[in-house]
Amino acid sequence: MLMKQYKYILLGVITILLSSCFAAKDYVRPEIQNTAYFRTDNISKDSTTIALISWREIFKDAKLQEYIDKGLENNIDIRIALQQIFAAEAYFKQGKSGYWPTLNINASASRQKYSENAGGNGETFNQFELSSSPTLELDMWGKIRSNKRAFEAQYLQTVAAHKLVKTQLIANIASIYYQLSALDAQIKITEQTIKNRKESLETIVFLKNAGNVTEVGVKQTEAQLYTAQALLVDLKNKSRLLENTLSILLGEDPHDIERNDFTAQQATDLIQIGVPSQLLRNRPDVIMAEQNLINAFELTNVARSNFYPSITITASGGLKSFDVDKLFDANSIFSSLIGGLTQPLLNGRKIRTQYEVSKAQQEQAKLNFKQTLLIASKEVSDAVYSYNAAKEKIEIKNKELEAYTIATDYSDQLLNNGFINYLEVLTARERALNSNLELINIKLTQLLEEVNLYEALGGGWQ
Repeated sequence: MLMKQYKYILLGVITILLSSCFAAKDYVRPEIQNTAYFRTDNISKDSTTIALISWREIFKDAKLQEYIDKGLENNIDIRIALQQIFAAEAYFKQGKSGYWPTLNINASASRQKYSENAGGNGETFNQFELSSSPTLELDMWGKIRSNKRAFEAQYLQTVAAHKLVKTQLIANIASIYYQLSALDAQIKITEQTIKNRKESLETIVFLKNAGNVTEVGVKQTEAQLYTAQALLVDLKNKSRLLENTLSILLGEDPHDIERNDFTAQQATDLIQIGVPSQLLRNRPDVIMAEQNLINAFELTNVARSNFYPSITITASGGLKSFDVDKLFDANSIFSSLIGGLTQPLLNGRKIRTQYEVSKAQQEQAKLNFKQTLLIASKEVSDAVYSYNAAKEKIEIKNKELEAYTIATDYSDQLLNNGFINYLEVLTARERALNSNLELINIKLTQLLEEVNLYEALGGGWQ
């Protein structure tokens, strides 16, 4: 009868141990309903996505490539993110070693004298010991495994953070470089406009002296000249400020930035987004958000395992002797093996609180992951729409500029022959200048939106 009871007890223990293997749950990626489709009318169903293309194939300007290389090497934010990877890697290695036993080595020497009043005879005893005590915790509930996976997710999160910094840095360098190149073109146009208006002022003064125009025409021409000169000051100031910003991104003191002519800057027209399931898989912030969710999930496993008893095996052994010259004798060897089971009962609700907090943090991480995907989808959609809108608008603005240029030429001819007043000429010239500057801005917008799309799809770190 007693043997039968032992069998039931042993069967119960085995059942508990087998069921414990499933105490730690496996992570399953949550289903996201609203991020598989985007408000774009021209999503390519190609397996290619520009996020997988090297930034060198997108940004082909030699000077720009030189600055990107320099920024990736010297930028302070890049170097800070790299140190974060090193720190997370150390924790990851610690998590991987969780399955190994801990080992302590002890060396001691003691001298003890027993008092006569306490039953001793005043004798003095020496004791020398050299021992080691390895301790192994059995991962019955998946606690060590979950800790290892949590550290791994934390490490991958820092790797993704480093990629995110690289993506943002490359996008910022390209954006500022294109803006500087566009400013050069606008400065060139404005300087030519100032030169033309000085010549026009001389012509108007001549016409006024001939009695063909009034003093009003002269002053209006002067005002247009001053407007162009003020615009030139603003453009040059903006260029200086952008040069300072780009210098900081390169990890250098502010200095002049060389760049190629704006006419050489062409959009690569590589807006092949890829099938929706592939759209966001390379975005570092999406990777970071999911790794944060995995980390929170595994820490919830760890918190759940704290409800179960911890099982440890501790072995100790070494040499112990009252005489130092006999310490390394075979008769000084001792050993012991202890199995321990610790089950928390009353601990001020700390374990349950930790578990409830970890579940709440896991839900927060899940919501943050979903929110990151939603924001990512919006950024992709915005960039595609803006890129195509700029491309379409460039064609219209080219026609507008051509019309204003012809109108300005005709106005000058008609004015010289006395067929129109000077106000019409001023209006035509002002509109031609604005149209020319706007055309440069729209071409710049197309370049910047391509940069934004490249960043939105997670490119830049390859």
